[in-house]
Amino acid sequence: MTATANAPAAELAMTPDQREQFDRDGYIVIPGVLTPEEIAHYTGAIDRVYAEHAAADKLGADGSLHKLSAVASCPELAGLMTHEKVFPLVWSSIGWNVHVYHSHLDVHPKIEVHKPPRFEWHQDGGRQNRELETDPRPQLSVKLAFFLTDLSETGRGNLQVVPGSHKTNWIQGPPRRDMEWPNPEGAIEVQVNAGDVVFFDRRIWHARSNNYSDFTRKVAFFGYTYRWIAIRDEKPASFEELTPVQRQMCDLLDGRAVDPVEGGDHAWGHFPNEVPLYVQLKEGGHLDPTYPPLKP
Repeated sequence: MTATANAPAAELAMTPDQREQFDRDGYIVIPGVLTPEEIAHYTGAIDRVYAEHAAADKLGADGSLHKLSAVASCPELAGLMTHEKVFPLVWSSIGWNVHVYHSHLDVHPKIEVHKPPRFEWHQDGGRQNRELETDPRPQLSVKLAFFLTDLSETGRGNLQVVPGSHKTNWIQGPPRRDMEWPNPEGAIEVQVNAGDVVFFDRRIWHARSNNYSDFTRKVAFFGYTYRWIAIRDEKPASFEELTPVQRQMCDLLDGRAVDPVEGGDHAWGHFPNEVPLYVQLKEGGHLDPTYPPLKP
């Protein structure tokens, strides 16, 4: 299975019901996205990276791995970046002038010893949440989480969210992160099966539950934002097997980085016919003049 195996762009744009739920709750679950063969393929790829880090003694003290730059770290994951069953949710919500600015693969085995308290609830975006003054702050980015492990019961390292909190700039937390503190009011653990995907607004308040189960949690996350926002990820060393849209996601066009001097206007979307996702959506009839991010 190669990175080019997925069909381009999509037939499955966000439905009105999905858009309503996403706007209300800040996340949606898409069941059964990955086939058993895909689950095995991507799990094997993550297992390889995990084994390499274990051999190099680069795992967390609890045996976990949180590896940034998913595709640069594990090229086999490139197919998830534009997976035909869920990538349409990305461009349906934030448009065609986008790239992956932040991604990571996570492996969290069973916690064997007591874990000291730490309040991990947060919104994605880092300094965006301090430096943008609006209330609520702008969405700016969305995220796809591909779950490769059965997390259909709580306590397995589930994604925890507070539904509807994406329009809330602040939640009550402890004076220090290392204090015992209850979860925010309304918090839930999202229960998913292996192969399910969670699509969420970066602003939703979220955290990961502790994994005291016999299941090893394995997930790949891809965060998408506008091309005029700098990426956090490292770029893949090899790009030959990437599709044009995947190259766009990795901030590569024609196999090279957009020129830092002449590329500014390009990243601002001023040359849409040179942007692969725009071209695919235009050819597929998916541009929508009534929705600003999808305007021709």
